[in-house]
Amino acid sequence: MSPHFPTTARLGFGGLALLLVLAGSALPATAAAADPADGPGAATVEEQRLDRAAPREILRRSGFDAAAPRFRQALERSRSYAQAERAVARHGAALWRRAVDRAQGRGLAAGDLSRGDDRPLYWARLALSRELRTWTPSFALNAQRRETLDTALETTSRGQRDVGFPDRRVKRVLVTGFDPFTLDRDVRIGNPSGASALALDGTLVRTADGPARIETVVFPVRWSDFAEGAVERALARHLPHLDLFTTISQGRVGRFDVERTNGAWRGGFPDNENASSTGPVPVTDPGTQPQWTSTTLPYRRLAEAETGPFPVYDNTEVTEVPAGGTEPVTRPDGPTPGSSARAGGGGDYLSNEIAYRVTLLRDRLRLRHLPGGHLHTPVLRFGAENTDPRTGTVTDPEFERNRSDIVRQVRELVRTAVAP
Repeated sequence: MSPHFPTTARLGFGGLALLLVLAGSALPATAAAADPADGPGAATVEEQRLDRAAPREILRRSGFDAAAPRFRQALERSRSYAQAERAVARHGAALWRRAVDRAQGRGLAAGDLSRGDDRPLYWARLALSRELRTWTPSFALNAQRRETLDTALETTSRGQRDVGFPDRRVKRVLVTGFDPFTLDRDVRIGNPSGASALALDGTLVRTADGPARIETVVFPVRWSDFAEGAVERALARHLPHLDLFTTISQGRVGRFDVERTNGAWRGGFPDNENASSTGPVPVTDPGTQPQWTSTTLPYRRLAEAETGPFPVYDNTEVTEVPAGGTEPVTRPDGPTPGSSARAGGGGDYLSNEIAYRVTLLRDRLRLRHLPGGHLHTPVLRFGAENTDPRTGTVTDPEFERNRSDIVRQVRELVRTAVAP
């Protein structure tokens, strides 16, 4: 079962004023907000996993183990907040660019890990984050400024400040991916949506109506970031200028799904910080918040086209509490009038939530003509002899072939979606 589908009914996750309103979600009571001290802090749950053998091997075999020591030196040389701010932005952006270049075959690839692997970026980002969190500067640095540096590292190393469409003659497509997750179950795990983001960033696909440029970003698997408006801040300024967007995450075994409907509900499955959140998706202006949003992707075309080895399904199933009812009911053909969401087609985890947030943002920006929605990839699996996380290796031929097949099909699905 994929944690992007944690419910038992699931297999296998305008103007400036409007922008500011949309970006400022409130943190729900079920998720604890961090209150960083003025001094250095302890490593987070995610950062603590860096000390396990598999992350260390992934960093070493990709050459990304050198990123944290270089970043530490840059921080230690900083004699002011301005210098530290520049160092953080420079190293964060360089980490993203290095991961993209590696995935797309540019430059030398240090180590013997395959180029298309998304895991070195994830673990190297955490290594930089831990250096920043535990750093003691030579100048005064209050909690707010330390938090600002942490945000800058997150956004630059996730490609969120790198989105650009320099040629106005091409169509514009925005794709989002996710970090690996369920790492306490198997710390070796990768995420094909993150690998797809690295492989597609800044690339062109050809259509009968001309070329389309794809820009990508990656999001964390953390409830609190979503509640604090990370998705809206990253994407709101770009949506009015796009020809298509799709959020992507890992879903069911052996299949792609175009998720027809997204639900306004969090199911509580633990995130990468082992935090849980259950209840309505927290957004601004909850009084106008719909229970459901819908894809505007060409789902029939995607399901019918020959795009690769995996079948593609138009998934219409949801879980709802019917109007006047008290118990959740699974509906194979979508929600009924007046019902309350308990799971969208993509479940009740962060894959459903990113789809809900971006399609709600689309609708609130009055961009209902804009094609967009969520695509679930097949599960990225290790080979049959390499499934035990206690004894298994960090990679194998089937794992790499599976990832490559998924990434290639994601590219073809994006091309199919943006075609006239």
